[in-house]
Amino acid sequence: MPVLCRLCGQALFAQPLLVQHEMPAAAQGLPTADQLAADRGVTLALHQCSGCGTVQLATEPVPYWRDVIRAAGISAEMRAYRLDQFGRWLGQHDLTGRKVLEVGCGRGEYLSLLRDAGADATGIEHLPASVAACREAGLRVTEGFIDGPDTRLADGPFDGFAILNFLEHIPAAHLTLRGIVANLEPGAIGLVEVPDFDMILRMRLFAEFVPDHLYYFTRQSLKHLLEGNGLEVLECSSEWHGYVLSATVRKRTPLDLSALQNAQADIQASFNAFLDRFDTGRVAIWGAGHQALALISLLGIAPRIRYVLDSAPFKQGRFTPATHLPIVAPERLDEGEVDAVIVLAASYSEEVANLIAKRFGSRFKVAVLRDSGLCAVARDLTP
Repeated sequence: MPVLCRLCGQALFAQPLLVQHEMPAAAQGLPTADQLAADRGVTLALHQCSGCGTVQLATEPVPYWRDVIRAAGISAEMRAYRLDQFGRWLGQHDLTGRKVLEVGCGRGEYLSLLRDAGADATGIEHLPASVAACREAGLRVTEGFIDGPDTRLADGPFDGFAILNFLEHIPAAHLTLRGIVANLEPGAIGLVEVPDFDMILRMRLFAEFVPDHLYYFTRQSLKHLLEGNGLEVLECSSEWHGYVLSATVRKRTPLDLSALQNAQADIQASFNAFLDRFDTGRVAIWGAGHQALALISLLGIAPRIRYVLDSAPFKQGRFTPATHLPIVAPERLDEGEVDAVIVLAASYSEEVANLIAKRFGSRFKVAVLRDSGLCAVARDLTP
């Protein structure tokens, strides 16, 4: 019996949330008359992870967990619902005519509807008989299973994907998600659906637990799993009479930090404009905090600075890392070695500028770093 969460590796709470005895051993493979003597009920123990919070069965998965086995057909209501859902989803995310993968496509029940709704649809399915049924129906399908991030599909990368009421069957669901992500184009869109555990709790559906379903996802725990494995959740809603949690996701892409690079260029220009007003070595910096130290390095201004002032005694007598400017006490200003002070004291900058003005009046030109850049401060105070 697992004592650790299959998804995050942290400990399950020691006490089960629910224990049910003499339960069916599987939802598929119903016993025949000659198998009844050997058929036995099993105990289902429902646990919760103390880390990620996911509710799960602390039992071994059923032997056929890689295979998608749906009812022989889908109802007219379900067919109409799926066609409308897929059509809206494809249209909303510009996926019409583009490559969409269904993970665990079974016999093609939903794969054919994805195709009919306008996707260039491909499926992957583990059960050979289901793969054969898909191909007989003219559907494009790969036989196999996405075990992890090293799995590569020949038809990939894909612009979108769907995994519909299958994720809860997969022991290493997090690895399968990473494998899906590895076969997607940047920014690809996905549709992930699982049984809605929030609804099970709300409606007190105590008979909804089955060995085939290892996980029972709330909206929160599903989002945690998806976002921890390379996907951003764009929306998540309860669908199909409340039984299904349906999440639209997007493959995570790196943040665009060009704004920071542009900001550095703007700050650099404002520092240069201020420093150009003074001879080299006639400007001091006030503040030896992490931002000030970084700015001195990033802007390359150390050769133009005499020293760094800081009121913290434990910093005085030392040097700035990487740029090697001496750090001195504020009283050093009395020696008249500089004509200007750049205040880089973060949230204390305005306070420091006022202290300089009160003590020295207009003796020094003072500039403070603000959101708009380095700004000269006009002072008419006298000491």
